[in-house]
Amino acid sequence: MIRSEKTRRTAVAVLRMLAVAAAYFVAGGLGLIRQVSVHGAVVTPLWPPTGIAVSALLLLGPRIWPGIALGSLLVIPTLSGTVTPSTAVVVAGNTLAPVCAYLMLRRAGFRTELDRLRDGVVLVFLGAMAGMVISATTGTAMLVADDKLPAGGFWSVWAAWWAGDAMGVLIVTPLLLVLRRVRMPRATDRWGEAGALLVVAVVGALVATRSPLSMIYLVFPIIVWAALRFQLAGSAPCALLVSVLAVVAGTDRVGPFAGHSILEIMVNLTVLNGAVALTSLLLAAVVAEQQNVRRRIERACEELADVVDHLAPGRSAAAWPSRARDEREGR
Repeated sequence: MIRSEKTRRTAVAVLRMLAVAAAYFVAGGLGLIRQVSVHGAVVTPLWPPTGIAVSALLLLGPRIWPGIALGSLLVIPTLSGTVTPSTAVVVAGNTLAPVCAYLMLRRAGFRTELDRLRDGVVLVFLGAMAGMVISATTGTAMLVADDKLPAGGFWSVWAAWWAGDAMGVLIVTPLLLVLRRVRMPRATDRWGEAGALLVVAVVGALVATRSPLSMIYLVFPIIVWAALRFQLAGSAPCALLVSVLAVVAGTDRVGPFAGHSILEIMVNLTVLNGAVALTSLLLAAVVAEQQNVRRRIERACEELADVVDHLAPGRSAAAWPSRARDEREGR
């Protein structure tokens, strides 16, 4: 019995690692659809695998790291076409970056519910900005060491690599953490408003990212609407939609990105995606935190009313008329 239980646990762990590796590989393929070249090095404005990796570590624990390493090993040949000794260093950097990000997040007391402002702040500054320095540094350094990148182009490629990895964490990780809590919709949910938000988000994002009038600022009222009314469940998908459409428009060099060099486009995409992710994540976290405080206050008031009823029956009805009305209506 003990041996069979151990075998079952080992099989489950292996399957989880393979699932993470497969998700990493698929996400890498999607990210490479819109790849660009900076000084001959292939980079992407948004690299979803980093979001997959950080989410997997947060949800499944640090023992899932071999799945991240395997996924990275499978993706690299699609970039270079060959596997060289330096591939191991790049794989190590791509694995170590999310692991370090995970350790910093756990050290800072990060909660996957993302219902506090501090959770959003540490995900931005520790999980994305600080953690992804490792992968960008090791990857760019190996390009220079292999003579695939001139030394003068190090910082340009490093910045593009870091931005793509950081955006992957900021855009993809919150969405995956929200999907973990998805439940079956109810008839009382705000279907009309959700449908209107979806239509406005798609139309607004298309106009903002493809109009030659440089109307990119139109996306922010949509993100604010989603965060205020639906918290992260609404703002995270909207942020992903805006970022994907912006990357497509940027690589096609249309709309506000027309007439710019590839470096200028990468800078604009990084600033836009970063601003969208920050607005979506932090505003949703603030709203969720305020709602949690309100619920705690309401529970405290109810408990206090119960104590007053116990000590002086009927007194709480005068102090809380709404409570007396609810009791009469049998709520």
